[in-house]
Amino acid sequence: MSGRDVGDGGAGVGAGVTFGLLAAWAVHDLEEVATVPGWARGRVPELRQRFPRVPERMWQRLESVDGREFATAVVGMAVVVATAAADGHRTGGRSGYYQGALNGFGLHALVHLAQAAAVRGYTPGAVTSPLVVIPFTLWARGRLRRAGVLRPTRPREALQGLALAAAATAGTHMAARRLLRRKGAVNDRT
Repeated sequence: MSGRDVGDGGAGVGAGVTFGLLAAWAVHDLEEVATVPGWARGRVPELRQRFPRVPERMWQRLESVDGREFATAVVGMAVVVATAAADGHRTGGRSGYYQGALNGFGLHALVHLAQAAAVRGYTPGAVTSPLVVIPFTLWARGRLRRAGVLRPTRPREALQGLALAAAATAGTHMAARRLLRRKGAVNDRT
């Protein structure tokens, strides 16, 4: 089979490019699920002293994230990424939603690398960002370009992709916290 799949109408790109976003995201987020809670507990006290200008509420929020909350937020983000990948596949890669998610995914890797540089050490997501996220994003964008469906990415679109990633991350974390709080309240009553 060529780079095109039966499901894309013979135009655009195949599942490797579109659903590959979901696969690359899953590999990246598995690293984060495995490392965020322990990393936060171990590193926040030191980072709080090194970066006193960071608001205390940020440190408290980072310290309060437990494995269940983080994993629940990741499940929420999986829904966002899966819908973007499915829309990309449905449209042969033309979907603005898919391309925005792809751009946000790639750019968020730079945020991970900047965080690691700022703390002068490992931060969750820093391993798979250069090994999975950036290479996949560049490869997928190249495939979209060769298929003639890549939308121009001006700074505005790049920022929109990054904003989409940030908003989805914040939204899924808020939803996870509320869901687990509500579930805890229900369990407390029984």
